[in-house]
Amino acid sequence: MFLREAVDGRPVKIAPSVCERCGGRVFFVLANASGAERRCSGCGSRAFADSEEYRNEESWEDDEPGAAGCPCGSEEFEAAVAFSLGRGGSVRWVTVGLRCVKDGFCGVCADWKIDYEPTDHLLTMV
Repeated sequence: MFLREAVDGRPVKIAPSVCERCGGRVFFVLANASGAERRCSGCGSRAFADSEEYRNEESWEDDEPGAAGCPCGSEEFEAAVAFSLGRGGSVRWVTVGLRCVKDGFCGVCADWKIDYEPTDHLLTMV
């Protein structure tokens, strides 16, 4: 897995992104300071990493999400999400990692703190 556990010693769950509709693993990604959205390059299905409420707010567009891009020019990635867990197993931090399908370049495209509960739904949105 190209996304490793956090170094701060907290428990982390890491999950690869898989399209719920077609099983695809290659995506175009938009991200801002508070969330990320992926669009399957195979079927075009979209999924959002954070709460459903945030996705429906105008703040997603107000935060000006930008397209992830590799230095090689590609915009298609395999994606994985690391969930840093706090006491009681609730998600405290979300980190989205990408690997370019063209040249294998890896990096973190977005990470943000979660300051609400419950957070169980986040673990199923990858």
